[in-house]
Amino acid sequence: MQLQKACPSANVKLCTPYRPISINLRSIQRLENGGVVLRKVLKFAHTLGAVGLLGAMAALLVAQVEMRTIASTADVHSIVMLMDHVARWILLPSLGITLVSGLLGMAVVPAYHGAGWVWAKLATGVLTFEGGLMAIQGPVQKLAEEAAASAAAGAMVTVAPAQIDALQGSLGTLMAVAIVNIALGIWRPRKRNSAT
Repeated sequence: MQLQKACPSANVKLCTPYRPISINLRSIQRLENGGVVLRKVLKFAHTLGAVGLLGAMAALLVAQVEMRTIASTADVHSIVMLMDHVARWILLPSLGITLVSGLLGMAVVPAYHGAGWVWAKLATGVLTFEGGLMAIQGPVQKLAEEAAASAAAGAMVTVAPAQIDALQGSLGTLMAVAIVNIALGIWRPRKRNSAT
């Protein structure tokens, strides 16, 4: 036997424990076609991530150039810690935001599924993400750990020129790949008709 409570409201719909879900077929169709709002949010996140990524790379490049002219141990330690913070708090999240929003954009927008430029962007994006982790984030984090250990021991904090050269080469290469990725997104090369 089920007891029913009296509904204090004259509107019976307000008294039901669960309201039925209404499905708007137009909103489903818009979502299947990429959804205007979702597409714009993903594009905004992708662009914001790309701005942060290139800005972080430029800041790291400037810090490395500046490190060559510094003789003071305290200044070298400060610059290495700055590089670690830029790599950890700007570069790494920007890489993640750019990659995830790009992948979601590919999944949501059916027009992107067959476009060659999108697959080229995916390849360069994955290359940038992996390169950012392996060639920038990892070495900068190692430099920061070594600098912190040297400073704690009271030893002189130094960075070998070969380490700076390797980081600059990696940054230059990844910046070029990121710029190619941006160019692919802006100009979106189309297949040419072979008959013309």
